[in-house]
Amino acid sequence: MESRVTEASRRPRRLGLALRGARRGRPDTGGESEGSREILDLVEEPYRSVGGTHRRLTDLLEVFDARDDRRSAFLTIYARVTGAVADRVERGWFGDCEWVADYLVTFADLYREAVLDFEAGRLEALADPWQIAFETAETEECHVLQDVALGINAHINYDLALALDEVGIDPDRRRKRDDHRAVTDVLRRLVDENQDTLAEKYDPTIADLDELLGELDELFSVLAIDECRDSAWRTAVALDSSLPVRRRFAMWVTRATSTGAAYLIRGT
Repeated sequence: MESRVTEASRRPRRLGLALRGARRGRPDTGGESEGSREILDLVEEPYRSVGGTHRRLTDLLEVFDARDDRRSAFLTIYARVTGAVADRVERGWFGDCEWVADYLVTFADLYREAVLDFEAGRLEALADPWQIAFETAETEECHVLQDVALGINAHINYDLALALDEVGIDPDRRRKRDDHRAVTDVLRRLVDENQDTLAEKYDPTIADLDELLGELDELFSVLAIDECRDSAWRTAVALDSSLPVRRRFAMWVTRATSTGAAYLIRGT
């Protein structure tokens, strides 16, 4: 009963975000990005292995940092998480390490494709929440925490369900869901470390906020991650449906919700 009540309480929020995304519509794609040859060289080829994925994300982060590119804020967090999950894959920490490895690489490759599309100026091919995230980082008009949140929103609220659908959630769906939740546990353990890194690298007032709020900000971060990742799993289940209308509706909700959340984060 508790899970049903919790799920019911989340529906109005998701519906509100979906309506916001649908109402605002697609961002303007009329602009053109010159792109960076250095960045394009790092993202043109697909990711193929766990170790290679983490190494190439780290290489991309170094380029972002050297260019003072604010997209580094999200990638600082994402590269660390990818490394932590990769380490656990190598140590056999998951029930199905082969599936988690495939999941990790596929998920990261969607981020690579988003960076590639943006750098190449292919905004029509770029998912709306990623366009909002990248263009916001480019303007540097928002706080670094908003840049991080926009990246997390695009990657978890939009990309994750697509990655799960691509690698497949069957057979042995329950075991795969347990591993999916185990990845969430890895994210939980990195919340404090990520906050410290952002404070040291971008804005020391983040540490002041962390101290002021005590454990409340950690709790909020964990609950938000839990809800988004659970929602991505449910969307992957819907995308696995034999009913075309259910698959189309799930994809519409995913796109509209993640876009609505992006507008909300950017406007905060």
